[in-house]
Amino acid sequence: MSQLSSDLLVSVLKRATARGATAADAFLVEERRFSATVRLGEVDTVTHSHEQRLSLRVFAGTASAAASTSDLSPESLGRVVDEATRLARITAEDPHAGLPDPAELIDRVPDLGLRDASGHDLTPEEKIEIARRAEAAALAADPRITNSEGAEHWDRQARYAYATSSGFARAYATSSFGITVSPVAARNGEMQRDTWYSMARQRAGLEDPAAVGRMAAARALQRLGARKVKTVEVPVIFDPETAASLVRALASAASGPSLYRRASFLCDRLGSRIAAPSVTIVDDGLIAGALGSRPFDGEGLPVRRTVVVREGVLESYLLDTYGARKLGLASTHHAVRDGSGVTVGTTNLTLRPGTTPPAELIASVTEGFYVTELIGFGVNGVTGDYSRGAVGHWIENGRLAYPVEEVTVAGNLLEMFDAVDGVGNDLVLRDRTASPTLKIARMVVAGN
Repeated sequence: MSQLSSDLLVSVLKRATARGATAADAFLVEERRFSATVRLGEVDTVTHSHEQRLSLRVFAGTASAAASTSDLSPESLGRVVDEATRLARITAEDPHAGLPDPAELIDRVPDLGLRDASGHDLTPEEKIEIARRAEAAALAADPRITNSEGAEHWDRQARYAYATSSGFARAYATSSFGITVSPVAARNGEMQRDTWYSMARQRAGLEDPAAVGRMAAARALQRLGARKVKTVEVPVIFDPETAASLVRALASAASGPSLYRRASFLCDRLGSRIAAPSVTIVDDGLIAGALGSRPFDGEGLPVRRTVVVREGVLESYLLDTYGARKLGLASTHHAVRDGSGVTVGTTNLTLRPGTTPPAELIASVTEGFYVTELIGFGVNGVTGDYSRGAVGHWIENGRLAYPVEEVTVAGNLLEMFDAVDGVGNDLVLRDRTASPTLKIARMVVAGN
């Protein structure tokens, strides 16, 4: 922990206890972010930001209050601490509130390869050139790529520090880099846009900018000639990007706040079968160099590998300390901090791959829908009902026949995971949540 971070957290927590807090913890985030966006070869925007945020939690017995600020001046911090301490004294008691057992806090911060010490050394001009290369490759990929919504290259470096009023203090640093390209394809008056990206903890781990641009162009071209289809019930195959959103929705339903509020379709399902035996979902925060990895959670507890679903059986919820106590369980070390206090978040969440190549999953379908983009937020976390706008390709006789748009795929998440009858072998951890290609036996595809 830098001396500045340490001194600041210690002073905040000392002031809280001096004002009457029986315990307190604080989480400090310092981040620098650079972003360069180009459009049609010209620089569109360049931004550089340096932000600091402190999240404070104060306890008065078993009553608690939380506060946060981005103003780290002594005067502002003093006001935040005093206000949080005052609020804690007038808040109702909650027997489940409190810090984790000190014996469970992380004792040594492992090196997970989360920081690229030299990756941020490029000049702004060199970073702009990376975005230009990505967009230029997309524009040169095909004469039908006639326009661009832009290309971005960004990098972010951050430092996270956590401390408690009992004297615990740990910190770690991270880097991340990204490229995004959004070309526009046109033919006979029709225009289609699509996007592709690459993200990595190490700059050297980014895909070649030109390759990112060409993939974005290919995805936009594949959407030309899109049709509507009639409403039918058919097999639906989600590509890895869209399948990951299903995994994310399931994880949200398995999170403590949804469960203890009785607002989840996974309430009382621990130990029950909730998916096909081919479905195993794992959250692993210790993968070296992965985007979601971190050594400890928002309460100083060591992050670990958690099997959420094993061969279709719900094996674990995702819990912070408060949610675990509320449910009579143990924390799974998934606390994250935000302005309103402590909530739950995943690290590297994946649906584990099967052995079937995606082409074989498509070849197994006589008539069906291959989803490449989902639109909207039509997931009911209480019931699991699922209804989202979708874009993709119609499958005929085991082949992608033509692009499809303006349809809705509908079902229920529990029924969808139970109906998984094919898991691809193409898992790539491109983001914090990832999945291989996923085939659902039958779903309603609503069109004309």
